[in-house]
Amino acid sequence: MRAVVQRVTQAAVVVDGKRVGEIQKGFLVLLGVEESDDLKDVEYMTDKITNLRVFEDENDKMNLSLIDIQGELLVVSQFTLLGDCRKGRRPSFSSAARPEQANQLYLLFVEQCRAKGIKVETGVFQAHMEVSLCNDGPVTMLVDSQRNF
Repeated sequence: MRAVVQRVTQAAVVVDGKRVGEIQKGFLVLLGVEESDDLKDVEYMTDKITNLRVFEDENDKMNLSLIDIQGELLVVSQFTLLGDCRKGRRPSFSSAARPEQANQLYLLFVEQCRAKGIKVETGVFQAHMEVSLCNDGPVTMLVDSQRNF
């Protein structure tokens, strides 16, 4: 699994002109699922993202996690994160999971985050979405369950 995690003061997702998800302080997570991903990848991503210490403490040091600040998550599926642009000019998406598997693992990630007591909003899987956000910092992290970066 691969994610772009952005610390936000607010974020929202719109599908067909209707707002389907909205959060305040927390993370916007763009999440891509690879063909080789399984439950271990979901567990790794859930633990890593919910415990990333990138929120300021009382000394303005990035030392607090999403759980610590009782932050919120907006999770948006994005298979294009798996686009391989190393050859040619058109990205290859051959490593992306098929939609059935990707949706199952995406929903499992959402469920596991909710089980930690986090408010989680989502986009609509496979829909064309308009995502807006106010990146706080800006702080943006890349997280990969295969630890490629």
